[in-house]
Amino acid sequence: MQEPFSVLFSLGNLWAHYDGLYNKILPSIPASYPLRKWYVWLAYVGMASWFFSAVFHTRDFPVTEQLDYFAAGANVLYGLYYTAVRIFRLDKDTPRRQSLLRLWTALCILLYVAHVTYLKMWTWDYTYNMAANVAVGAVQNLLWSWYSWTRYREQKKGWAAWPGIVVAWVLVAMSLELLDFPPLWGSVDAHSLWHAGTIVPTVIWYNFLVRDAQDDMARSERLKS
Repeated sequence: MQEPFSVLFSLGNLWAHYDGLYNKILPSIPASYPLRKWYVWLAYVGMASWFFSAVFHTRDFPVTEQLDYFAAGANVLYGLYYTAVRIFRLDKDTPRRQSLLRLWTALCILLYVAHVTYLKMWTWDYTYNMAANVAVGAVQNLLWSWYSWTRYREQKKGWAAWPGIVVAWVLVAMSLELLDFPPLWGSVDAHSLWHAGTIVPTVIWYNFLVRDAQDDMARSERLKS
């Protein structure tokens, strides 16, 4: 095993998505809730991404590196995809929203295919890959920060601030990638600590998705009555 702590923390993130799906999303959000399927896929994509991360850090081969990078790219892009669906309510069953959803889905698929094709067929560019993931992640973070701020101002509920807290936490954890230092005890490096820093935010995030869904359903019921 080449990087045991990176493997351990990758599996910790995989567990966070597994726990979020089977102990939070599925038991707490009814199947009738239209956004549940997007959250289920969030967990599946997240688990796949962190599984391939663990495999890559166990043994670095060209194929394991590619699978790790492609899965991570899918995870980041899917994060932006479902974020737009939730915030702009593209799940609503109206002709305009459904047309926008189809366009948004097609665009995200096209972007992912172009991303993988560029890396696989043109050049394996680490700088481009990092820049692409950071750019997509930054847009997602901005959207959730805006959503968190507006919902908290509107409702004054603590859970509405959780997305902003998670965004700040992830940004701090990401900065560990920039603070490169010699591995501690020959194994704990900045990259492994970045992986460690994303476990707790993932746990918080699934709690937020459940609270947000429950609040949304309660609002819908109040509007019907």
